[in-house]
Amino acid sequence: MDRPDMITSRGTVRLERSAKRVRVQLGGHVIADTTRAMLVWEKPYYPTYYIPLDDIDPTLLSPSGETRHSPSRGDANLFTVKVPGREAADAAARYEDSPITELRDLVRFDWDAMDAWYEEDEPVYIHPRDPHTRVDILASSRYVRVELAGVTVADSPRPRLLFETGLPTRYYLPRTDVRMDLLEHSQTVTRCPYKGQTEHFAARIDSQLQDVAWSYPIPLPESQKIAGLIAFYDERVDTFVDGALQDRPKTPFS
Repeated sequence: MDRPDMITSRGTVRLERSAKRVRVQLGGHVIADTTRAMLVWEKPYYPTYYIPLDDIDPTLLSPSGETRHSPSRGDANLFTVKVPGREAADAAARYEDSPITELRDLVRFDWDAMDAWYEEDEPVYIHPRDPHTRVDILASSRYVRVELAGVTVADSPRPRLLFETGLPTRYYLPRTDVRMDLLEHSQTVTRCPYKGQTEHFAARIDSQLQDVAWSYPIPLPESQKIAGLIAFYDERVDTFVDGALQDRPKTPFS
């Protein structure tokens, strides 16, 4: 039997009620504040939030006259979100006649068009935290060695292994076990809703600089175990664990 707070999959879209308070801000104004947000997996990889109309300030939404079609959710009417001194065109969508009836009185805000999202009192980045994704960070005595173009760039008997649901294992290594002289800071910055904001490192490969590693200098509290450690893109380097060469994972970073 489904739990009362669960809604089952409809076609390719899965829905589940969130237990968290969710707030959305634009230009310093609270656009929405709800404890009844719906998590909607429009794609299988991660969810987005849909928010009840009753928990949104209606004076901040202006119909744009534009529509957007989804094969699974139907046609959405788009709205421009307006606050004093700021506006985000077509940044809100409502599927009023959706074949998924649970969506009809909900509004989807474009994540990147908003200034800030909060789960309870903590900011969240990129997308909502998936309640079915787990991140485990474990100290290990496995011996990890990383080669780049035949040169050893890291060699550590004390990695921390990060296991994240649906993703390859990542090996986080102390900087003292990494040839930092072979790496240099790059301009790349990425964010993760579970770990925080990265800094990236590049190495010269075939006369060009390419990102090969990253670190979380100040990770989110639940990921403090990897603070300042270096992880390599196993898709781009040769990684040996206890002497065995690992297969390069196939991911969007390959």
